[in-house]
Amino acid sequence: MSVDAFSDPADALSLPDGRPVPLFTGDERAMLESWLDYHRATLALKCAGLDDAQVRVASVEPSAMTLLGLVQHMAVVERNWFQRIVAGQDVPPVFDDVTGFSLDPARGMDEALDMWRREIARGRELCAGLPLDGTGRIADGPMAGAEVSLRWVLIHMIEEYARHNGHADLLRERIDGVTGS
Repeated sequence: MSVDAFSDPADALSLPDGRPVPLFTGDERAMLESWLDYHRATLALKCAGLDDAQVRVASVEPSAMTLLGLVQHMAVVERNWFQRIVAGQDVPPVFDDVTGFSLDPARGMDEALDMWRREIARGRELCAGLPLDGTGRIADGPMAGAEVSLRWVLIHMIEEYARHNGHADLLRERIDGVTGS
């Protein structure tokens, strides 16, 4: 699995593990997108080299969180924020489980990663050329109807990935002892 598939290596430095280094300077949008790409690549890295049994290992009781569930959840999050909210599309859920955390015995990590990458690609396509101040509306939940800017969504997505990458760090360490950012 290539973790550098989220950025153009000609445009940015890469870490020894292949992840893109977020921009140190540049315009706001490029910096936000580079941080989001870094966090996406970090999640992919945390899943690299594991088999389907390993990505189904839960963290600690009572949590049922797994690396597979995190990837599925982030596919759901990508679709929700970029397609439903920013682009205002009426798209079906990615999975039967609205959060994505539930595991389907028939769905392995390769399929989940493919779905996640498709959601990322579709979100990028829809947001290309949109201004950071452009707005969408939250469709449902406790903040239904609230207007949010693309800038806010990008910042939220960075936060969402950073939080879940912390979970992924702990899950990976539990699975095979691998640590690091």
